Amino acid sequence: MRVLIAGSSGLLGSALVAALRDSGHDVRRLVRRDARAADEHSWDPPAGRIDDRAFEDVSVVVNLCGSPMGLRWSAARKQMIRDSRVEPTEVLAEAVAEYRIPSLVNASGITYYGDTGDEVVTESAPRGNGFLAGLCGSWEDATAPAAEAGLRVVNLRTGLVLSGRGGLLGPLKPLFSLGLGGRLGDGRQYMPWISLRDHISAVRFLVEHETLSGPVNLCAPEPATNAEFTKALGRVLRRPAPWWVPGFALRAALGEVADEMALISQRAVPAVLEKAGFTFVHTDLDGALAVAL
Repeated sequence: MRVLIAGSSGLLGSALVAALRDSGHDVRRLVRRDARAADEHSWDPPAGRIDDRAFEDVSVVVNLCGSPMGLRWSAARKQMIRDSRVEPTEVLAEAVAEYRIPSLVNASGITYYGDTGDEVVTESAPRGNGFLAGLCGSWEDATAPAAEAGLRVVNLRTGLVLSGRGGLLGPLKPLFSLGLGGRLGDGRQYMPWISLRDHISAVRFLVEHETLSGPVNLCAPEPATNAEFTKALGRVLRRPAPWWVPGFALRAALGEVADEMALISQRAVPAVLEKAGFTFVHTDLDGALAVAL
């Protein structure tokens, strides 16, 4: 099938393009500049402009747009984070509805649920509180034009992706390699992780399985607590991880980001994927970290 991807240059997007092509799919990419290759089509989300030819014979649109979160949020930064996700989604959802593209597979985040402590969270759980939960809610609401047109919409509620090329492990690897790793807060907060390979395989699975729709948790079946994650990363890198950063110190250093990203607990599980028969390659954290690093 022909798949059109927005956000194809990032860690997840570039890996997805390669995986879909390896599976025999015809992949086209939306780029925010003049098109330079046969598989590229230009678009300008703030202007609401997309090259009409981008949608010819397309069966699925995948949207992975979103700027990096950063480590400290000003009001301007939070607006940029929101605009980089919601605005492109609105433009694509309206185009999907207009051109009657059968499926829209759209990025979202596992932070949709807010802080849920040690409660096991499936896709049926309600939206939580906080900036990121509200952001994910607005992000998913922006797909409404496609859903209201009767087209398939999948919301990818992605967890913490483990990859040696960036993401969560980008800033952690050098710290842990120097023996400076340690748990955050009390370490009891759950971290819903997923290997890059499983994430890409799951998105491809959702692209190809046209009966699946709605929110889908993209995380491994066994989320780890921060203390467990810290020990596992130390083991894989063969370095001690004895340190502890108390919650008040994180809040002083990171502000709102501390509670929204570092201390938040989400014991999320991939109920939809498992029920649909998706098979995870990496269900063991040590193994996933070893492959990533």
